[in-house]
Amino acid sequence: MTIGFYTSTFNDRPLEEVVDFAASAGFDAIEIDVGGHIKAPDRVEDAVSLARSRGLFVSSITYFGNQLDADRERRRELRAGTSEFASAIGQAGVPIFVIFPGRDDTASDEANYDDFADFANGLLAETQASGLTFAIENWPGPGDNFIGTTPKGWQELFRRIEDRRFGLEFDPSHLIRIGVDPYRALEAVKDRIAILHAKDTAIDKEALQALGYHGKGWWHYKLPGLGLLDWPRFLRQARGHGFAGTLSIEHEDASYGWPGKDLAARRQGARLGLDYLKSVLNGL
Repeated sequence: MTIGFYTSTFNDRPLEEVVDFAASAGFDAIEIDVGGHIKAPDRVEDAVSLARSRGLFVSSITYFGNQLDADRERRRELRAGTSEFASAIGQAGVPIFVIFPGRDDTASDEANYDDFADFANGLLAETQASGLTFAIENWPGPGDNFIGTTPKGWQELFRRIEDRRFGLEFDPSHLIRIGVDPYRALEAVKDRIAILHAKDTAIDKEALQALGYHGKGWWHYKLPGLGLLDWPRFLRQARGHGFAGTLSIEHEDASYGWPGKDLAARRQGARLGLDYLKSVLNGL
């Protein structure tokens, strides 16, 4: 497995500075955020070339947005941009394009799954020549209701999208905070994992007791190794199923400068995550 990080942690810094840091810190790979560091499809090639010039493998490019936006014009614009980015990413030779399914609150679950699957199948057909893989991250969204972010949701999508070029950016931290066993969840989708997000979650049991599941402040995203996930077990499980891709650290740990606070603390957090994951992989 290679170890990288998702550049969204440093969206306030220019990409050249970010890739310089990644290379000097000893990372193997980088996952580039469109919104923070690419902006437009015609800038994909330059961004990828910059990272590669520092000896970094560009594991993926990630494009944030609700692909099922209830506003049809916003949905149309996002999907048109997604298609353009997919073409540019495929031409640049980046293997994975990460998107978010989202949800249309005005439509039924069935309609949401059907609509997104139709769109995804279209993207797969458009990019057949490049062989680009599409992955969705299982972030539940700001309202905790995005489709395709739970074991049942994944199966709803996979029975509609049979092409194995469509899979998951599997993030165990989101599963922990919504009460889903990440090990069982991984087992059920072992052949659909495109990339792993390396992020953890801590739960304050006293705060949970006081506030309940619908309260705020009882869970926190943490760097790998500082939360509840058993990383040796998790990575041994992933490796056992043949996963040899990228562990992409998504640093959203408020104890280390996130979001957008002390830069030195954010860099320290990224380094700590790298050191921890290296130690786990070396011990497997």
